Amino acid sequence: MTEHGGAGRDRGQVRVRFAPSPSGDLHVGNIRTALYDWAFARATGGVLVLRIEDTDTTRVKPEYIASAQDTLRWLGLDWDEGPGVGGPFGPYQQSERLDIYAGWVARFLADGHAYYCYCTPEELQARREAARQAGGPSGYDGHCRVLTDEQVAAYQAEGRRPVVRFRMPEGSTTFTDLIRGEVTFDHAHVPDFVLARADGGPLYTLAVAVDDVLMEITHVVRGEDLLSSTPRQIAVYGAMGVPADRIPVFAHLPYVLGPNGQKLSKRNGVVSINWYREQGFLPEAICNYLALLGWSPGENREEFTLAEMAAEFDLARVNKNAAQFDVRKLEAINGDKIRALAPDDFAARITPFLARAGLVADPPSAGEAALIAAAGPLIQPRIGTLSEAEGMLGFLFVSEAEFRVDPEEAGRTLTPAAVPVLAAADKALTGLAEWAHGEIEGALRAALLDELGLKPKVAFTPVRVAVTGRRVAPPLWESIELLGRDRTLGRLARALAVAAAAG
Repeated sequence: MTEHGGAGRDRGQVRVRFAPSPSGDLHVGNIRTALYDWAFARATGGVLVLRIEDTDTTRVKPEYIASAQDTLRWLGLDWDEGPGVGGPFGPYQQSERLDIYAGWVARFLADGHAYYCYCTPEELQARREAARQAGGPSGYDGHCRVLTDEQVAAYQAEGRRPVVRFRMPEGSTTFTDLIRGEVTFDHAHVPDFVLARADGGPLYTLAVAVDDVLMEITHVVRGEDLLSSTPRQIAVYGAMGVPADRIPVFAHLPYVLGPNGQKLSKRNGVVSINWYREQGFLPEAICNYLALLGWSPGENREEFTLAEMAAEFDLARVNKNAAQFDVRKLEAINGDKIRALAPDDFAARITPFLARAGLVADPPSAGEAALIAAAGPLIQPRIGTLSEAEGMLGFLFVSEAEFRVDPEEAGRTLTPAAVPVLAAADKALTGLAEWAHGEIEGALRAALLDELGLKPKVAFTPVRVAVTGRRVAPPLWESIELLGRDRTLGRLARALAVAAAAG
């Protein structure tokens, strides 16, 4: 039996790695793992290595690799070694390490830890099916473990190109997982596995183990879905000559489940971090919420900064039970984080969304920037995502030729009943001496509430729709002040015409 593990032994400085295989945008599960890797490294004064596992060139593209790094930087998850940073154990992209893997394959073959396997996919499938029918294990049956020279010659004469399989030793592997405790795998259920394809390309279990050893990784923090690959990696470590007490310590994180209790995927919920970024979720809110999917700082605290997480993170406090992703909880945290931003920071963060919508230039002009700064405090307490700024503030930035009242709102609000309201509002504002929100409020309240005897909702809703185009908008008096006298009166006049014509 092979045993290793234990959190208590002295391993020197912690070296932990985040090793994605970017075949698209990084998703919720990826980032939760990256976040815990980052926090563990920072909490222990260790090193975080970013390693790109891109040996599958059919799925992992350069643009995905660049996007993954951009996403990590946006989230504030910096790395100490890896692409763009360098380090003593590079290169950190597996496609640039193929000669290293080939060298280890040759050594394993020479030492008897690996062998050539000539079985065709059809033969493998037929034997698996026969094993299933017989009620036995359906993994690789070791057919090519011991071949005669004649058998090898016959296979080669057929033009078969062999893969390289690792010779899994008999017995079992027991290791101590920092989250799950002691875990044992019987090797009867861990069949010989492929290290390298027929073209020499390395498979995951070879490359990941070799890199962990050569990059001196001390801890592997990753998702529960990779738990079953651990005995294979430990076996490769052993074949490389790594002493049992120097094999990395493992910590397998719980699954993240979707709202339906199934493993989170594109089928049961949006999982791409870039989607949340485009919708206006703050990076600090995303990190805060994902941290809670398996860990908590205690004392029922649900909101904290990355720095606070780094100061308190402990793998021993990670829950081994699956966590459920709840976008409503993320939205609540995001809203709280938005409200906590300094006004100038908030203005800077909504600016790209206004530019994306074509409302301001990129970068904005001085006048646009000033208007964003003035309008930001009006909506900051009222929005849950940054992307809502487009709808809330669009009325301030569109030209009068482009301004439109929402058709549904116009049909509901700009009716003949609104004519006296809009006429009184236009008259009150036309004669206003000082265009400031306090004076605007006083004039409209006097004209609509006192003189017409209307209730506030009946009085002010038509005015709000007339000047902003919608019912849900920033505070009315401040909105009118920022919009300016000429544009406000022009919109009231057009709305009055629409309401009169509706009769």
